[in-house]
Amino acid sequence: MPSNLQRKSFKIENKTIGPNNKTFFIADIAANHDNNLNKAIDLIHLAAEAGADAAKFQHFTAETIVSDKGFQLLNTKLSHQKSWNKSVYDTYKDASLNIEWTEKLKKECKKAKIIFFTSPYSLNIVDKINKFVSVYKIGSGDITWLEIIERISKKNKPVFLATGASNMKDVDKAVKAVLKHNKKLCLMQCNTNYTASLKNFEYINLNVLKSFNLKYPSILTGLSDHTPGHSTVLGAIALGISAVEKHFTDNNNLEGPDHKFSMNPKSWKEMVDRSRELEISLGSNIKKVERNEVDTHILQRRSYIANKIVKKNTDIKIEDFDLLRPCPKNSVEPSMIKKVLGKKTNKNISIGQSLKWSHIK
Repeated sequence: MPSNLQRKSFKIENKTIGPNNKTFFIADIAANHDNNLNKAIDLIHLAAEAGADAAKFQHFTAETIVSDKGFQLLNTKLSHQKSWNKSVYDTYKDASLNIEWTEKLKKECKKAKIIFFTSPYSLNIVDKINKFVSVYKIGSGDITWLEIIERISKKNKPVFLATGASNMKDVDKAVKAVLKHNKKLCLMQCNTNYTASLKNFEYINLNVLKSFNLKYPSILTGLSDHTPGHSTVLGAIALGISAVEKHFTDNNNLEGPDHKFSMNPKSWKEMVDRSRELEISLGSNIKKVERNEVDTHILQRRSYIANKIVKKNTDIKIEDFDLLRPCPKNSVEPSMIKKVLGKKTNKNISIGQSLKWSHIK
C-alpha cells in the first residue's frame, strides 16, 4: 500500500484533513431538521457537543431532485422507501431545506465552533450557496452527473465525493472530473442502503479503501456510512482514512426518511471517543521497547540466576544457573548463553543473582 506521506493534506477553515491528523467527523443532519429551523439549529449544537467537526446539510427542492411522475410510474416503492407513508415526491418536499435558512445555519455553526457545509443537488443551488461554504459534498446519487461535479470542483474548495451504488469506472470518471479542476479531494467509500439492517455489514466492503489507496495514492480517502453503530468507522480508520460522515439525529424514533439509521448524540460521542482511542493506539510503525514497558522488560524476561555460589575465576557452567525471571539490566539473555559458557568469572556471583556481562572476564 502506498505510504500516507504521498497523500496531500488540505485545510477546511481551521481544520487540517489528512495523514497524521485526527479523523474529521461530519455529522450529516440531512433531512433530520424535520423542516424546522430551530430543530436544525439544535442539531448543530448537539453535534458539536458530541464531537463532530462539521455539520452537513443537503440543499435541494423536491422538483430539482425527484420526478413525481417518474416514481409513480415505477409503480412500487423500493428499498428504504417502502416504509415511507407519503409519496416519494412529498417526502422529499417535506425533507427539503429552505435556502433562506443558509446564512443563519452558517452563523450557528460558527457559534458552535463547527464547520458548516452541504450537498447541493442542483446547478443553481451550487452557485447560490457558494459564498456560505468552505467545502462541498457530492452525494453518491450524483456520481454520474459530471456537470455538477465539475461545477462544484471549479469553486476551488475541498470536495468530499461519496461512491455508493457505483463501480470503479463510475468512480474513476468522477475523480477525473474533480481533479481536472481541483486537487483537494477526499474519496469516500459508501454503501447506499438506508434500511439500518445488520445485513448491510456484508456490503460495506471496507477493503475497497485499499483499492482507492492504490489507484489514487495522492488523494485522501474517507467513509460515508449508513451501517448501525461504529464498527465500520473503527475499521476504516485503521485502514488510513481521513474523514467519516454519518447521519445525525436527536431521536431515532422520529418519523422521517433519515432518523432510523442515524447516530444520536450518545452514540455519536461514543463513536468519536473510541475513534480517538484507536488513533492514539495506531501509533508508530517502529517496533521497539516502549517507555511504559521498561519495567516489564525486566520483570517478564528470563535470565540465568545462580542456584549456588559461583566463585571468582570459575568456569561458567549451565548447571550452575536456572533460567528464571527477572532479567535485570545487562544480564546475559538466553539467546546469548553459548557466547559465555566456559569463560571464567571475574567476581563472585551469589545465589539468586543474575549472570551479567560484567561477571565475565
